Amino acid sequence: MPYTAAMSPATDTLSCSSCRACCCQLEVMLMAGDDDVPPQFIEQDAWGGEVMLRLDDGWCAALNRKTMMCSIYTVRPLICREYELGDHDCLEQRKRIPILSLPREQA
Repeated sequence: MPYTAAMSPATDTLSCSSCRACCCQLEVMLMAGDDDVPPQFIEQDAWGGEVMLRLDDGWCAALNRKTMMCSIYTVRPLICREYELGDHDCLEQRKRIPILSLPREQA
């Protein structure tokens, strides 16, 4: 099987757990129906819309930094629920993570 940047260097499988949550660095706009997101994870953007709060490190405030998993998974925003493992944007974001783009023998 050819190695691609979307695969985990350790297992050769596409996995969110090997990704280190690069999608959690993207801006997430809240939509109608995202009412269950806890308010401490919400901020207003420059245009007055509600977005997920990102901390100084650029990661989503709801991301548990120890586990790299969403701390509000069951009430995460619609955009997060619809973000699909292995779709075009996921694969493009994974290419931006240096360890995932190393050739297999270097990783």
